[in-house]
Parts: sequence; C-alpha cells; structure tokens
Amino acid sequence: MNIDMLVFGEDWGRHPSSTQHLIHHLMTEQEIVWVNSLGLRRPRFNRQDLKRAVQKARAMLTQHTMNKPAGNAPHPPHIIQPRALSWPGSHTARRINQTLLVRKLRPLIEQSDRQPLLWTSLPSAVDVVGKLGERAAIYYCGDDFSALDGVDHTPVMAMEQELADKCDLIITASNTLANKFPSHKTRVLPHGVDTELFGKRKPRANDLPAGPVAGFYGSLAGWFDQSLFTAVARRLPNWTFVLIGPAKTDISMLLAEPNVRWLGAKPHHELPGYCQHWDAGLLPFKRNAQIDACNPLKLREYLAAGSPVITTDFPALDGYRDLIHISNRADVFAAMIEQQYRHSPEFRARERAARKARVAQESWFQRATDLQHILSTLPA
Repeated sequence: MNIDMLVFGEDWGRHPSSTQHLIHHLMTEQEIVWVNSLGLRRPRFNRQDLKRAVQKARAMLTQHTMNKPAGNAPHPPHIIQPRALSWPGSHTARRINQTLLVRKLRPLIEQSDRQPLLWTSLPSAVDVVGKLGERAAIYYCGDDFSALDGVDHTPVMAMEQELADKCDLIITASNTLANKFPSHKTRVLPHGVDTELFGKRKPRANDLPAGPVAGFYGSLAGWFDQSLFTAVARRLPNWTFVLIGPAKTDISMLLAEPNVRWLGAKPHHELPGYCQHWDAGLLPFKRNAQIDACNPLKLREYLAAGSPVITTDFPALDGYRDLIHISNRADVFAAMIEQQYRHSPEFRARERAARKARVAQESWFQRATDLQHILSTLPA
C-alpha cells in the first residue's frame, strides 16, 4: 500500500472535525493512513471515561479496519487504532507509546513507494515525529489546548512546544493561534463549511418544536454561557429554546426553564433539518482564552443554512459582523432574537440569501484546495 499522508487525529468518524473535513477532500487524490486518537489527559474514574475506555479497548483489539468510502472519496483512509497509554504527563507512558507506534507504523511506511507527509492535529503525537521516515511533518492547530476543557494542560502544552520546534510547517485555524508559533513556518487556514450539506433545503426535523424557535447545537460545555442563555429564555417565554448536543457539564440550570428543550446529540448530517428551520441560531459563548482562539464550525454552518445568527462577541466573528447580531447583554440578546420573528417574509428571504452567499466560497473543498497549495511548498 502506498501512503501519501500519515494523519494523527481524533477518532475517525466520531465527530466531523476540521481535520476530517480537510482530509476527506484530500482523499480524492491521495492515499491516507489515519491513526485514531492519542489521549490528551489521564482517564478519570467516572462513568463517561469508563465507557470511552471500553470503546477504545474494543477498537484496539481490531487493530485496524478499512472504512467505507465517504461521499465522493474513492480512497477512504486506512484506519489504525493504536495501542497507546493515555497519560501525557508520564515519561514512561510516552516512551512505551513511541515504541508501540513506531513498531506498528514504520513497516507500513517502508512498504510504501512514496515517502509520506506526517500530519498531526494532536500534540500527543510529538514523540513519533522524525521517527517514521516521513519527508516532512505538519502540525495542524485548530484549538487552544492551553484553555481547552478535558486536557491535561501542563504536559500537553510542553508537548505542543516540542512539536512546534520539530515540525516543518504549522497550520492554524485562526490568527490568534498563529501568534503562538514561529511566523516563518506558520500559515493560517480558516475553517470552511459543508455548503452542500447545509445549503440544500432539508425537511424540518420531526422533533423540532413549532412556533418561534431559537436553537443551538454543539457540546454543552464550560464555555457555554448558561447564565446568559437562561436570562434570555426567561425574557422570551413565548419562544422555545432548543439545545442539540452532548452535555459535558451540569445543565440542570437550563433544563429548569419551561421553554428550554434539550434534544440530545444528533448526527451531523441531520443538523440542517434543525438550523434551516429555526428562527434564530445562537452562539452564547463565555469570553475566555478558548473562545478568543476558536473558529467555530457552526458559525459558517448557520450562515450556510441561511439562519439568522445571534451571538456573544469573540474575534472569529470578524468578516461576518455585518450579517450577524452581537451582544453580551441578555436584554439586547433577547431583543435581537425577537426581532427576527417580526421581519416580513420578503426581508427574511433577502437576508437568508445574503448569509448563504457570504459563505458560498468558503466550502471545505475550497479550503482543501488552499491547503494543497500550502503543502506544495514542502520538499518533494
């Protein structure tokens, strides 16, 4: 098997990350080996981590599988489930992981007629950089790991610094992230959007409530401003506020409101059936280091769906501020939501078309084309 690129990322197919969107489009022309997640923190003794540990253990027993083609990709990635210890703060665990990974991956690369690129979206792959015979190494930084929930910050940040020193090229999802790294080898590649999925009209989801609806989808984690969201919901008792996504923190405060509905997690391909039909798409984020560095996929997805966007303020809104409604105050935030329902059908149609047009040239296909130009600067 020839290999053009060896990718270290989160578990393939678990959620549609920016890395997976980009690699999906590269697969039309390249042979990809995808190595599933190397952990960024020690497991904790709780139900969620135990369930995840069992899933990973089962996957390890299969070693690797070939997944079915995705979309129009004729060469789906060869998936490898690594045997690795999720303990980034342990030097012993890192040495064991390095040995296991090199032993598993180097023979695959040696059998390839091509010398592959090594791409990692995770600092935890640092110990195999330079050990596999790759022609160049790329670090794709889509998150601020120093502020990300669910990460052992001190060892992971040390790993990231070491990785930045080792890699030939660093690609970031935002200018804020780019400022952390050496400018001479850092490029910015903003997130894209699946314009085909979110732009084509889909039927209304059966469990989306009737009447005026404001919605949010994504992880309900520490950066979601529950206090703001609750205050807004109380100001608009005739609206239904829909939440879609896994709860990563206690959301009892939200669910105590009679007009808040939590629908749980939904498959990514079903989301247009919600955001195309609700009356306002919400981004109620707290202002912190993680949000300052983020470039949320859902911002462009809301716009591609034509949904009005009401959001708190953060840097990644630059370039879209004329199309969206921004406030950190609950009273203003609520007024902006209510205003969307008062517009005439003609006005709504014009605004919907303008939002869709703004992101029409920001597809993941275009981002992957831009990425190929960046990668072409690396040594052949």
